[in-house]
Amino acid sequence: MTPMIKLQGVTKKFGGEPVVKQVDLEIEKGSTFALLGPNGVGKTTLVRMMLSFSRPTSGVIMINGVPAMRPEARKSTGYLAEQHLIPPHLSGQEYLRRTAALLGLSRERTSEEMKRVLSLCRMTDKGHVSAAKYSKGMRQRIGLAAAIMGSPELLILDEPVSGLDPVGIKEMRIILENMQRSGTTIMLNSHILSEVEKICDTVAIMDKGQILVKGLLRDIVPENESLEDVFVRYVGIDHE
Repeated sequence: MTPMIKLQGVTKKFGGEPVVKQVDLEIEKGSTFALLGPNGVGKTTLVRMMLSFSRPTSGVIMINGVPAMRPEARKSTGYLAEQHLIPPHLSGQEYLRRTAALLGLSRERTSEEMKRVLSLCRMTDKGHVSAAKYSKGMRQRIGLAAAIMGSPELLILDEPVSGLDPVGIKEMRIILENMQRSGTTIMLNSHILSEVEKICDTVAIMDKGQILVKGLLRDIVPENESLEDVFVRYVGIDHE
């Protein structure tokens, strides 16, 4: 089966200095994958290249068998950035309508999708409110609602629980679990390793632009340890 995401020898340099170094990675369809690592090790740069926001200096990135830089590679991809920004003069509903227009959804489908995603993200009663009045958690919920409009085959999330309270984090987990059961491939970055353990079946740990370890969570984390234990062992204070 063609992997949902495939990277071969991907390198990215800024000012001649490599930020991502010869990364090889495959993410299978239907999996829930977490890319882990300290701040500043190249995770966001890697994601930006997958989304074609940035070109690799060298190497190949394929999304569902299509080169990442081709528009069709992004046709069924939803994305939620960590610092999700919504124009403050727009309401959540207006923002979702604009998202639907970019996706090419019909008026009828747009109405159906807006009701569905606002309900899933528990924003039905706040959809008419302008984004200027949203808390960070509410902006995150509307961002997720936009990301899952049209039921994308691939969902990429950068710190998806940022700004959410414990109830919101649990609700986010339920949404992602339901999407995974419906066949959506999910890739996320998160520093909340306890949530990664609950949501993800596959992980990779990255440091200094390189993938240090990757595989099924059950193979990487010994029975008597946690993901945090494994993470610290690879990128803790003694890893220099």
